[in-house]
Amino acid sequence: MKNVVLLTGSLIFYAIGEPRYLLLLMVSVLVNYVLGLHLEQRGKRKDKKKGQKIKTQRGSRSERKRRLLLVLAVVGNISVLAVFKGGLGEKGLPLGISFYTFQILSYLIDVYRGDQRREDSFVRLATYVVMFPQLISGPIVSYGEVKERLRRREFSARGIQDGLKVFTMGLAAKVLLADRIGLLWHEVQVTGYESISTPLAWLAAFAFSMKIYFDFYGYSLMAMGLGRILGFELPENFREPYMARSIRDFYRRWHVTLGRWFCRYVYIPLGGSRVGELRTVCNLLAVWFLTSIWHGGTANFLIWGMFLWLFIVLERQLDRLGVSRIFQRGIGRAIPHLYLWIVIPVTWVCFAVTDVSQLQVYLERMLGMIQEGRISAGDWIRALQNYGGLFIVGVIACTSWVRKFFAKWKDSPVVSILLVVLFWICVWRLQVEGQNPFMYTNF
Repeated sequence: MKNVVLLTGSLIFYAIGEPRYLLLLMVSVLVNYVLGLHLEQRGKRKDKKKGQKIKTQRGSRSERKRRLLLVLAVVGNISVLAVFKGGLGEKGLPLGISFYTFQILSYLIDVYRGDQRREDSFVRLATYVVMFPQLISGPIVSYGEVKERLRRREFSARGIQDGLKVFTMGLAAKVLLADRIGLLWHEVQVTGYESISTPLAWLAAFAFSMKIYFDFYGYSLMAMGLGRILGFELPENFREPYMARSIRDFYRRWHVTLGRWFCRYVYIPLGGSRVGELRTVCNLLAVWFLTSIWHGGTANFLIWGMFLWLFIVLERQLDRLGVSRIFQRGIGRAIPHLYLWIVIPVTWVCFAVTDVSQLQVYLERMLGMIQEGRISAGDWIRALQNYGGLFIVGVIACTSWVRKFFAKWKDSPVVSILLVVLFWICVWRLQVEGQNPFMYTNF
């Protein structure tokens, strides 16, 4: 009955946010549930005495049928996503379609491979897909991570307490950091990219970098907190990405569950890094091309993805030449961090500005390539005066200090009281500022 209640509540939650596409969500779950019932390898059982998997011989006809069903399932799910990304999505994508599509595909592929047993209960599978904490913006959860909790889980006072604390930290990241520092990016958009100075262009790029991080990280923490309240342990989606020392390391720490999905179902099946350097580069190109179009169908996302692919390939070649060893000692250790904090904001500008002509203007402003235009003198100084404190707090929150402090002191009475106060400050800010949706609901 816990699953029935959670599934019902999740459907109501989705209907409040996106009633037009509730039927699409449920049809998707139902069709993929039926497909999953026929994808498991026949004759596969487990020897009770030896505890080993034994596969009886399967006919080629049965195997071809399974393979055909998997191809139809993958093509069908991706086609629905592509239709909305490419055309119908102009009026708004169905909430969470990118996330629940990938989650369904991970289940189907794992069942086909034999990594997971098929789920015979429609309620359990539907609860896994539709579970409201992670439905609209992830994390992308594999079925194996929650299958035991779908059968047996505890709903306890301790779980509520711990979950609310994590939820509050995520809510504060969204409301008090992402929404506030994101105002600078909004101001620059209103002013016009032609009318800003080069320093302000960089400050606004840093502001957007922090906005998207604390917005998405905040959502992920809130999802983890709600999951803990309900008796689930959802996977971590961010691991202090801005403390990375390379673009490759950054994207191992950023949106971890999406990177894991592409690694398991695209990169490794193509051969990963075991097939020679040229093939590895091509495999990385495939991953980043698909990552680009997963985020959106406009040209700026392709520019963003190809920009990142190029830097990752360059980093690989420098590592092969042993150049990275220079930056592992002394003052040289700071250079990779500086490099990351310069390159990543530039890539986020490519991500944020959907009009390619305006993107060109913005990048030229950042690089100081154009001087004409009416620029307000000292615009960047005023921006620092208004947002300097938020930048400092944001940089500190990008480190491991806050996480370590929270892990050590979260159960102390003083911190518990502070979290209660923080929660109600966030509620007050939401009441004052109104609705400010999470950024990744648009993907």
